[in-house]
Amino acid sequence: MSTKKFLALGLGVFGLGGAAAGLALEYGQEKPGQPDEFSKMPWGVAHLYRGWKQLREDMHETFAEPSAPILLPPPIGAAYGHTPYTLVFELTGILVYPEWTYKTGWRFKKRQYIDYFLKQCGPPQFELVAYTQEQGSTAFPVIDALDPQGYVAYRLFKDSTKYIKGTHVKELNQLGRDLRRVIHVDWNESACQTSPENCFILKKWDGNPDKTLVELSDFVKAIASQGVDDVRPVLRYYRQFEDPLAKFRDNQRKAEELKSQGTPTVQPGWKLLAPKVSSKA
Repeated sequence: MSTKKFLALGLGVFGLGGAAAGLALEYGQEKPGQPDEFSKMPWGVAHLYRGWKQLREDMHETFAEPSAPILLPPPIGAAYGHTPYTLVFELTGILVYPEWTYKTGWRFKKRQYIDYFLKQCGPPQFELVAYTQEQGSTAFPVIDALDPQGYVAYRLFKDSTKYIKGTHVKELNQLGRDLRRVIHVDWNESACQTSPENCFILKKWDGNPDKTLVELSDFVKAIASQGVDDVRPVLRYYRQFEDPLAKFRDNQRKAEELKSQGTPTVQPGWKLLAPKVSSKA
């Protein structure tokens, strides 16, 4: 090894050692009057162990918790067109499908009827929030391409999720919205674990053509048109079915049959949106 290379290596090792020592001094100080498990170790070793522990805890808090305590700005007042409901949705597996080919590499395939979904479920009835486990650098241009009209009011990415046992969980409690009026559409039930009552779980899209977004639009529009005060009992009712949209279609068919027969519905205000659920639930 030449003298220059040896000197460069020595300076590199010295720099790393200095950085480690700096971190140890910054993070490794014992709190006055509060001995810990490292207090009986030699001074330098205790500082290193204590500093490494504190650094790991700080990193966990940084990456495992949402980037802000309140993730959305305050809702606009009713006088300025405030929408009564918030519709939160995952991007990958609900609106797009990641696929790879030798010709194009990785790209996101657009689901059928996205334009219809965004237009029908956007303002004035719904505030649309894309809340995805994707990184912002990946998802931002995808949303730009999907939503040139700007129906999506807010975008939340992986840094806004809470990391719990290998899952990036959507923290609806930190949206700053009334959870009685929040619907979260996702394919991953684990991503809803802190607010399961607000989740509407669909089968993960496999890239094949379907009309799910049309049916989803009809479902959320029915909730808005009926002025449901608390969406959670409705979502709880549909959560018991393997295919909640199929059950919704069946309920709507029954409601139309009763209407054509002149028979009052079980829940007049809901038109059999969720016939077994009391409006006072």
